[in-house]
Amino acid sequence: MQINCSTFYKILPNGLKIVHRTTPSEVAYIGIMIGAGTRDEVSELNGLAHYVEHTVFKGAGKRTARQIINSIEGIGGEINAYTTKEETTFYAATPILHYKQTLQLLFEMVTQPTFPKKETDKEVGVILDEIESYEDSPAELIYDDFESLIFEGHPLAMPILGTKKTLRKMSSKADFAQQWIKTHFTLERMVVFSQGRIDFQKVVRFVERLFADTACLPIQDERTRPCDIVQQSKTLIKRTHQAHALVGGRAYEIGHPKQLAMYMLNNILGGGSLNSRLNLSLREQKGLVYTIESQFVPLSDTGYWGIYFATEPQQREQCLQLIYKELKRLREETMTSLQFQRALTQLHGQMAISAENQENNALAMGKLMLYQGIAPTWEETFEEITKLTPIDLQDVANELLTENNLSTLFYV
Repeated sequence: MQINCSTFYKILPNGLKIVHRTTPSEVAYIGIMIGAGTRDEVSELNGLAHYVEHTVFKGAGKRTARQIINSIEGIGGEINAYTTKEETTFYAATPILHYKQTLQLLFEMVTQPTFPKKETDKEVGVILDEIESYEDSPAELIYDDFESLIFEGHPLAMPILGTKKTLRKMSSKADFAQQWIKTHFTLERMVVFSQGRIDFQKVVRFVERLFADTACLPIQDERTRPCDIVQQSKTLIKRTHQAHALVGGRAYEIGHPKQLAMYMLNNILGGGSLNSRLNLSLREQKGLVYTIESQFVPLSDTGYWGIYFATEPQQREQCLQLIYKELKRLREETMTSLQFQRALTQLHGQMAISAENQENNALAMGKLMLYQGIAPTWEETFEEITKLTPIDLQDVANELLTENNLSTLFYV
């Protein structure tokens, strides 16, 4: 069945961005995304953005923590939030009948958090447990440590969760959280995103009424782009059973002309399919790994790519040599027309299946609106990908997948 969806945009005079996609669904996905994350913190308060994300749920407006949860859970909806290096996002899935009251709740959480000390003190214990859990998962922790390596000396190197020391410091005073909200949750940094069976003009009216009296404060701090880096290698003693490794380097930012070429190239190299080149080489042919994957992470003004694998310690060097061999193939061998068309067919199917996840669609739409002021559908994005050629992919490989752009991180 063909589902017709239309995307609408508006930027209010106060700088607040709105993006809405009309769909036939009786479930609405609504969220507020703020362009403020870990990279906007000072090192002494590393983890503050994530701490605020958690503790906003402990009270907002006249609502208690329990009332916030019941406002959504009581109507059968779901509410969630997350923090990244560059964004903080609050969002909910709700029956379309409760669209307005759900948006009202999210508005109060973002603009009127109360940070009751008794509740926030309890949440500190939750975040400390989250930190410990993360440190017990080398397959996840290694990505944070790799970012610390390739963005060394820049705020992007700081971990999202912060540390036990910084967490205890910021939780000692509610002023830190309130000041963060005041200086970083500004309208020019904010996007209201939603999708569902509701008219766009109604969405605009709801948003305008809610934010009519919200102070329009200017952005007080500007981000600085990380400096270029030289090739680096680091080994951390983790005493894990397997040897974990991450190999990669800097890449393109969001909106870069070659972003889609890198996106496709990464999918061919080690994307989420079993027939990726790395999976075929290291797992299917050699049986050296259970998991090997590559990812491309574009950020607002920079980006990175990386290949992760875990193997027996004595097999690590063999794995690395096979990885270097595949990278060299992408640099030196131009894909045939048949290979390229097969890669396009596979990517089309993957994107179509991924688009069935309406929650992810809404979140991606919000992020695109935040940084590019437009949120194309997956079909529109794929149409742009079809304009690429094998030479385009080879050019990107020779620009990014080179030995002098490779940094390595090992857990032993």
